Amino acid sequence: QVQLVESGRGLVQAGGSLRLSCAASGMFVSISSMGWYRQAPGKQRELVARIDRFQSTTYADSVKGRFTISRDSTKNTVYLQMNSLKPEDTAVYYCKDELRNFWGQGTQVTVSS
Repeated sequence: QVQLVESGRGLVQAGGSLRLSCAASGMFVSISSMGWYRQAPGKQRELVARIDRFQSTTYADSVKGRFTISRDSTKNTVYLQMNSLKPEDTAVYYCKDELRNFWGQGTQVTVSS
């Protein structure tokens, strides 16, 4: 049974940093495409970053140069390092196993101005 458990939720000031973690079980992050998505109130869920099995990465234009997606195969975990956070980054962040179309439960990130 696949499980994705996000952690790292927090409240930070603009300009600050947070690191989100997505611990996987029942699957291997190194052989899947893993994505981080976010959904702000009243908005559609959007892709933030993706890392594929070859460790190629994709980023939304709004986070390029500020966010970094990575994975640790030994811990079977995917990370999202978020720097220079802005109030518009406030959202619930979700981890997704894109091969199986399976979502984590989400974790709240709030950036104050």
